[in-house]
Amino acid sequence: MLLKAGFEMIRSKGSHRIYMKEDRRVIVPFHSGKILHPKVVKQVLKAVEAIE
Repeated sequence: MLLKAGFEMIRSKGSHRIYMKEDRRVIVPFHSGKILHPKVVKQVLKAVEAIE
């Protein structure tokens, strides 16, 4: 979702992935095989909408 919105993954540290677009940074927890909490998904959507 972030990649389609033009964000690029700049780095990964531990269980978090950091995405960047312009001056906007989004940190997303990443655990293989687990589903993101709805609050995290809402924050990602909010970040994507703020750019567009």
